[in-house]
Amino acid sequence: MSHRDNVLVSTEWLAEHLASPDVVPVDASWYLPAMQRQPKAEYLEQHIPGAVFFDIDTIADTSRDLPHMLPDQIAFSSAMRKLGIGDGQTIVVYDGMGLFSAARAWWTFRTMGVENVFVLDGGLPAWIAEGRPVEDGAVSRQPRHFTARIDRSAVKTLDVVKRASETGSAQILDARPAERFRGEAPEPRPGLRSGHIPASRSLPFDRLVADGRLAGDAVLDAALAEAGFDPMRPVITSCGSGVTAALITLALAARGHATGGLYDGAYAEWGGHPETDVATGPA
Repeated sequence: MSHRDNVLVSTEWLAEHLASPDVVPVDASWYLPAMQRQPKAEYLEQHIPGAVFFDIDTIADTSRDLPHMLPDQIAFSSAMRKLGIGDGQTIVVYDGMGLFSAARAWWTFRTMGVENVFVLDGGLPAWIAEGRPVEDGAVSRQPRHFTARIDRSAVKTLDVVKRASETGSAQILDARPAERFRGEAPEPRPGLRSGHIPASRSLPFDRLVADGRLAGDAVLDAALAEAGFDPMRPVITSCGSGVTAALITLALAARGHATGGLYDGAYAEWGGHPETDVATGPA
């Protein structure tokens, strides 16, 4: 079995197991504002049968003035119970782009202690392209008991990232587009300085995706190598708001590397913080 099998399931596998009460499909679609798509409306229009909608903007720590921050385990457990997701179930997350925000939901479940969580390879576009069934409307599943056991080592704070930037205690991989990393393109969120965390390396998330699927092993290895990734050193993933950083984390897991931690505040926090330095130009 390849490491990829630890993080991905095929549309064929999901179709075969969809009737199982212990397999829960989860639509975790979320889009950048520039994409002009409405994930909840699209979910209500069509989704994989039995799928519940995981809104990363509301299943979040809304007390922070930062987008979709990881909630605490009590809030997360409550949200999962209401969705009908419980202990011992196998969770298959997908999104409407093929592979984008599903990685963030996968990371969230993993961070909350769920081991049996996978990303649907190809997502909803692959499912539909293969002529598989969809349904519309909301899905109501019976509430289930859910126990969150948060892995705090998976969540990196500003202080930890500052230390890594200054001392090299961990390598920092940034999933934002290269133009934003270099400071040549403005950040989509107002009030942020353009550029990147000093000493971080650029690994644009689109290098890791091919036709809505996680890219092949050779492509992933080449992208990681080009970013200067050292498998022997700790790694922190980052991006604009903590969504596409999870794509790097997913890719690392698919290649059997330690996934380290994800900087949840991401550049939305770093770029607007009064006590951080910002670098520009290439890594």
